[in-house]
Amino acid sequence: MNDAIRTSVLERFLRYVKINTQSAEGAEGNPSTPCQWDLLNLLKDELVALGLSDVSLSDKGVLSAFLPSNVESTHPAAPPIAFLAHVDTYPGTPGKDVKPQILANYDGKDIVLAGTGDVLSVQTNPELASYRGETVITTDGTTLLGSDDKSGVAEIMTALAIWRSHTELPHGPIKVAFTPDEEIGQGTAGFPPVAEFGVMAAYTLDGGPEGEVENETFCADTAIMTFTGKDVHPGYAKGKMVNAIRAATFFISQLPGDALPETTEGEQGYLHPISVQGDVTRVVVPFLVRDFALEGLKTREGILEAIAQTTREKFPGLTIDMEIKHSYKNMRYYLDKEPRAVELAMKAVSNTGLTPMLHRIRGGTDGSRLSEMGLPTPNLFAGGRNFHSVQEWVPLSAMEKAVRVVLELGRLWSIEK
Repeated sequence: MNDAIRTSVLERFLRYVKINTQSAEGAEGNPSTPCQWDLLNLLKDELVALGLSDVSLSDKGVLSAFLPSNVESTHPAAPPIAFLAHVDTYPGTPGKDVKPQILANYDGKDIVLAGTGDVLSVQTNPELASYRGETVITTDGTTLLGSDDKSGVAEIMTALAIWRSHTELPHGPIKVAFTPDEEIGQGTAGFPPVAEFGVMAAYTLDGGPEGEVENETFCADTAIMTFTGKDVHPGYAKGKMVNAIRAATFFISQLPGDALPETTEGEQGYLHPISVQGDVTRVVVPFLVRDFALEGLKTREGILEAIAQTTREKFPGLTIDMEIKHSYKNMRYYLDKEPRAVELAMKAVSNTGLTPMLHRIRGGTDGSRLSEMGLPTPNLFAGGRNFHSVQEWVPLSAMEKAVRVVLELGRLWSIEK
């Protein structure tokens, strides 16, 4: 069966990544870009062709379907579960006209990306060497690959196809859902109410190396800092002008050097200015505020307020307003209410011959918000590396193992009560 899984997941993955699905920050509506409908509609047709029931594509771009239990006679109370992935790709790196490179029997050496001549090096990607003799898929260097999260999409679709063709493999009731706009933080904007969706637990397939089970995400806010100065003719500005651009620049320069994305790792949170927009009169700078604990989140927002006060004192007449927008909480706060979600994921990984690794995500997934909404949703590996990058790559064996974990989770939940 492993050969069948590899063949199916590779064929699906290559078909999906060639469809442009970049989301767009700040765009109106869900999905944020019309191109996402192309993949959603294709997946809808494929779900119908597989014979799933209740196939539905909402006007918000949420595609869902249902696979009835095949253990109804022996385990009628098997809890329903779900598998989820997002169809959009990161908007900050080119994602149109993806040309994947397929390296069968990879030699374990540096890989030249055909579109640019750049090198995907083993020195900076030491994991590559462990896939010598296997199949590795990379970009051609001109675009991202789209493994985030079309690996997850392909893996779920392959698992469904396997269940449909191998009815001897036990599973309880299973729902699947594919969402748009996860990369811009809107992946659950059109998701149905948890009670209506009707499952006990869900799993996003949106992680990295094989074996990972992720049960924590950052707590996340966005702090929008607005600097309002005073503009006058620069020839007569002495003692009158308050330059909001200079004030914002000073503010950013005062951020603690050990609290930035580029200087933090592991359990450390950060403050991250993501854009600067404005003029002498008014400048707006949104900051991503991240910490694994709510208390740490508030501490970091306190740092911003302290810097704001210092900036006001340096630039008399300047006003600074800080607006906090909540994004999501650490999913750990909610997963503890249904411990089987993580416990069975760890067991499924182990049962498929992998070493389970329980990790924190230095980011967020749709599962962050879904868990907060009342649906426990840990994140599983999907196999990709160097997400959001023109050097993105994924080993085929990792995708095959992700499919096997999905199949095993179906079996494990089918014997739960």
